[in-house]
Amino acid sequence: MVTHEHGTAPESEPRREAGASGAGTAAGSAADDDGAAVIGPVAAPGLHVMSWNIRRRTGRFHPRVADRWHRRAPGVRALLHAERPTLLGAQEVLADQSHFLADSLGGGYGVVGHGRGPRGGGEASPIFYDTDRLELLDFKQTALSDAPHRPGSTSWGNLIPRVLVSARFRDLATTHEFLALNTHLDHLSARSRLRSARVIREHVLRLGLPTVLTADFNAGGASAPLVELLQDAALAETWESAEHHDSHEWGTFANYRAPRRDRSRIDWILATPGVRVLRAAINAQRHGGVWASDHLPVHAVVVLPEEGETP
Repeated sequence: MVTHEHGTAPESEPRREAGASGAGTAAGSAADDDGAAVIGPVAAPGLHVMSWNIRRRTGRFHPRVADRWHRRAPGVRALLHAERPTLLGAQEVLADQSHFLADSLGGGYGVVGHGRGPRGGGEASPIFYDTDRLELLDFKQTALSDAPHRPGSTSWGNLIPRVLVSARFRDLATTHEFLALNTHLDHLSARSRLRSARVIREHVLRLGLPTVLTADFNAGGASAPLVELLQDAALAETWESAEHHDSHEWGTFANYRAPRRDRSRIDWILATPGVRVLRAAINAQRHGGVWASDHLPVHAVVVLPEEGETP
């Protein structure tokens, strides 16, 4: 399996769904073209959290037809319109794509996060949120480097800048506050992925709030970054802790092909242990007959802990 940035293999460990036999693909069963939502809007106190690497826009005449943004964009719009998450952490988002995502979600969504370059340009990992449900209290974007407050900085073997977007919200339905984090770890440097994971874990522990983390880790479940993040129960993996699964455990980097159950998940939603996970899903829906991205969206429906409970 390869990633799309420079064609290199992510740090991953193949996992098989419990009880599944054979490779298992979505063809003819899960990858429907009916435009149905896998999760869709949810009522309070549930929060529908979604993570999705939408794949950055490439040239209109990119040699791989499936990768062309003008072909994929209608599918992105249809999927977001169907799902309407409370919170979306997106990766590989260029400025024009960020506007497109906000418009696809509807007028009631805000967004924080900007490009990872020195002047705020280039790919971003923005957080979109439903303003009817969530009040933004504060946010910051920092570089995952030894100079976190210097935009565009790199330190740990990654040639491309990597960032962490951190936003604090109040749930208007319950008044509970929580932290939302979004990131996209490096596809080449294992050292960068591990150091970045360590920084994120320390950030979660330092703030001590109920937290949800959406991410493309470019790493699978047995990888060093996941082990670091889950260490001492700082965070928990929402698929594992979910009370109900609304899909098979598909590998999330499908690369415009029918998803398979014998491929790794490299896209994740983690949460602090006090966050209850009602549902989880990996979205193998095709809208309009096209794959909207080379990655599959990941979903979790969560309930925040009551005040005074463990975050």
